[in-house]
Amino acid sequence: MPVRTLQELGAFAGREIGVTEWFEMTQERINQFAHATEDPQWIHTDRERAERESPYGTTIAHGFLTLSLLPNFLDEAVRLDGLRMAINYGLNRVRFPAAVRAGSNIRARIVLQSIREVADASVAVYFITVENEGSEKPCCVAELLVRYYR
Repeated sequence: MPVRTLQELGAFAGREIGVTEWFEMTQERINQFAHATEDPQWIHTDRERAERESPYGTTIAHGFLTLSLLPNFLDEAVRLDGLRMAINYGLNRVRFPAAVRAGSNIRARIVLQSIREVADASVAVYFITVENEGSEKPCCVAELLVRYYR
């Protein structure tokens, strides 16, 4: 069950909030992202060439596509009630240790590192590890900052 209040959220400081459901990284999604970002590099969009020439044996998702899914993953674990708005405030220390192959499943492990009050808002810093089903290495690790306005 997702966290619903800032008070509940604060109780998770320094701890894991949860792990999301698996999410399939389809070739269609990769192609749509390539189109939207003007990044149609063959390693993402040309399955036949990727099978021949890529060290991954197939197409892979853009790292920034994986990164762009963090708010979606966070929404599974944290859905705060009674806010005016929540905004993505920034990112720290983003890395892509392993590739996400087309057709694979990913999920996020979400830890609340800290939460602090600023003016009329709270700033939460989450450490999010995106796991790839069947892989020992994560495919993305990042600190995501979210500003919650009351």
